[in-house]
Amino acid sequence: MSKIFARFLKDESGATAIEYGLIAALISVALIAGASTLGNNLSNTFNGISTKMSTANAAH
Repeated sequence: MSKIFARFLKDESGATAIEYGLIAALISVALIAGASTLGNNLSNTFNGISTKMSTANAAH
């Protein structure tokens, strides 16, 4: 019984899977944050262009 328990303590395959899961979660959070920031910047850019085009159209 003690040999089985000792072998279980030395087995690191579960720890490796957890590490890969944590890395995948961190990468996902970084991608979501980056996409959100990019989306906000694109929205601001297109709103600015829309405003300029409306102003130019009203002037004619």
